[in-house]
Amino acid sequence: MDSITHIALGAIAGEILLGKTIGKKAMILGAIANSFPDIDFLASLWLSPTDNLLAHRGFTHSILCAALLSLLFSWITSKWYSKEPVSFTAWLLFFSSQLMLHLFMDAFNAYGVGWFIPFSDTRISFHSIFVVDPFYSGILGIAVLLLITLRLQQKYRTRLAVIGLLLSSGYLGHALISKYLVASEVEYLLDKQGIAYQRYFTTATPLNTWLWFVVAEVDSGYQIGYRSVFDKTEPMPFTYVPKNEKLLQLYGNDRPLARLKKFSQGYYSAEFQSDRLVFNDLRFGQITGWYNPKAKFIFHYYLNYPEDNLLVVQRGRFANWNKEKVRSLIKRIQGYETKPRKE
Repeated sequence: MDSITHIALGAIAGEILLGKTIGKKAMILGAIANSFPDIDFLASLWLSPTDNLLAHRGFTHSILCAALLSLLFSWITSKWYSKEPVSFTAWLLFFSSQLMLHLFMDAFNAYGVGWFIPFSDTRISFHSIFVVDPFYSGILGIAVLLLITLRLQQKYRTRLAVIGLLLSSGYLGHALISKYLVASEVEYLLDKQGIAYQRYFTTATPLNTWLWFVVAEVDSGYQIGYRSVFDKTEPMPFTYVPKNEKLLQLYGNDRPLARLKKFSQGYYSAEFQSDRLVFNDLRFGQITGWYNPKAKFIFHYYLNYPEDNLLVVQRGRFANWNKEKVRSLIKRIQGYETKPRKE
């Protein structure tokens, strides 16, 4: 999730866990603790873009690191705040809860989280929420603002924090249910349309959990499309994307390419864009693909121009957005069929 969401979630959890004991300091410490795993962004200062892709949400987002940091932070705070009526065990519960909440929430996005590093480099991803979701973050943000601005008795502060956490958790549950319903329909439609797929995934499109991007892997590429929880039409329109593995053979055992393939979990394609050989990671979706089925992918890495890849994950998330495309997203969420457009 984005940094603001982690700060808000940490503040809410802090209020619930220690607000009665140490007051508003619990919100501050919670916001800091919940954000701490993202300190791995500092690795980008010396790592190459491809190495940084795997370093981010790597060891600092592992269960082992969370356990070690919980012990360290608990020891430090129990010494620093020795006058506070908080036991080491209470501090340990506080910090372990905050860090594990961070790890758990990041797994809802497409990026993937290395929970089991260094024992396994498998990345966990639920593909259930876009990295920026105004509904989930908005619920937490409103609760935090109310806690900061309103003068409430402690019992009402705790209740407000709990309500904020329950409502935001309910939205996560809604996202998982939506994903399950869409996935069930996609499996049915793929079989009904005779598409022999090896594996597939669905992931939330930007800013909502009603419209889902679908990627089904076939022999030499992928069938991609969009499915809304409100869609009733059959068959489901798909667009074929060739994998173009031959284009990547020019790079052989090139280390950056090997890292990209590993990071993408095998969901990748290659293409030429003018004079640039591009590696696409399909897990992040397309740039307004519901508007233009042939749109570029959000994650596109220039293999022969490595110096242009510093913001490889961020640069395509909201590129080329305008009022017309936002309106088309809203209409597509509602289940209306939109005609393909060329740009």
